[in-house]
Amino acid sequence: MCRGCRRIKPAPLPSPDCVGNAPVKILHIIHSVNPVGGGPIEGVKQLASACICLGGEVEVVCLDAPDAPWLEDFPLPVYPLGPCYTSYAYCPQLIPWLREHARDYAYVVVNGIWQYHSLATRRVLHKEGIPYFVFTHGMLDPWFKHQYPLKHLKKWLYWPWGEYRVLRDASAVLFTCMEEAHLARQSFWLHRWNECVVNYGTAGWMGDAEAQRRAFFARFPELEGHRLFLFLGRMHEKKGGDLLIRAFHRLLSADPSLDFHLVMAGPADNAFGRELKRLTQKLGIEDQVTWTGMLEGDVKWGAFQASEAFVLSSHQENFGISVAEALSASVPVLISDKVNIWREIDQEHAGLVENDDIEGATALLRRWVALSSCEQAAMRQKARECFCRHFEIMAAARSLLAIYTTVPAADCEI
Repeated sequence: MCRGCRRIKPAPLPSPDCVGNAPVKILHIIHSVNPVGGGPIEGVKQLASACICLGGEVEVVCLDAPDAPWLEDFPLPVYPLGPCYTSYAYCPQLIPWLREHARDYAYVVVNGIWQYHSLATRRVLHKEGIPYFVFTHGMLDPWFKHQYPLKHLKKWLYWPWGEYRVLRDASAVLFTCMEEAHLARQSFWLHRWNECVVNYGTAGWMGDAEAQRRAFFARFPELEGHRLFLFLGRMHEKKGGDLLIRAFHRLLSADPSLDFHLVMAGPADNAFGRELKRLTQKLGIEDQVTWTGMLEGDVKWGAFQASEAFVLSSHQENFGISVAEALSASVPVLISDKVNIWREIDQEHAGLVENDDIEGATALLRRWVALSSCEQAAMRQKARECFCRHFEIMAAARSLLAIYTTVPAADCEI
């Protein structure tokens, strides 16, 4: 093992009953396992849980420093090779580690692009003839091209010799729905890769709903007795939090008798989070908006259980783990048509869908309020059914393992 890196023992990982046997050893490579990173690392943990129950072994390499506090409770064997340097996350330990250990694994999965870990993986594994797969996690969505044109120009300079080759030489580039795969082709005219669409999802809600609700209200007693809309995720401009806040203000202004409260759950100590807080003050609704910070465990699930609907007016959303989590808890989702799984949700009548602008965000809230109690109850049932049919984690793991096994495994030196 490389000097300075260590294997962190996993904390207990809750997982469903084992249902099969797939004796493969899989390595996930990701920039960071910090849970603040949101969907990509949560997806790794959820898929790993299911793959383990199907008989696989899963380990993780990350570029975090070995003393990073979030490693202590990480539920999988993890090799932190950091620290890394610059915004590109250059990590000098990664290539030597891969040269020494890559053949310990049948399959290697790269999570995310545009940082050093993807290029380093391609550099070692392509040369050694070891199969690897890439989850882009929505990072090829053309929204970024239009929103950040100067940054996109810099990416173009890097693309032909960097990420394009990473994707071209992968055994498969994995997309979580057809919408994501279609959009990925629109970012760069130079593109050629083996495209595969896989099921994706989460283990979803489990536990005692009433106890979780009590845990949430114990943390935020001022919310008990109110009707709640829930946003849960990173405070990033792509997620349309400003649209949601403005739409919520419009809803209350049109009918002050509505006893709704907006719960903004997620880290909000960044620049955009502070901007959103100032917006609530400017609109005079700061008393109707609660900022919870990051929620985990029973308190997080209690937030879902206490809420009438989950709202995400995102401008770009590859999959949306939190959307699937809401569905699993029988919470209807009010989303924009830029959340790539909107078609499945719309077809199953598991939520409401509108455009990603202020009119669309306002329409989502107004349409929900206009539903009768019977219609809302029916949508809650449809939400759970939609989750079970499309986004349940065991189906996702089987889908992924099926793609792995179409590629000859590496000759593991175990």
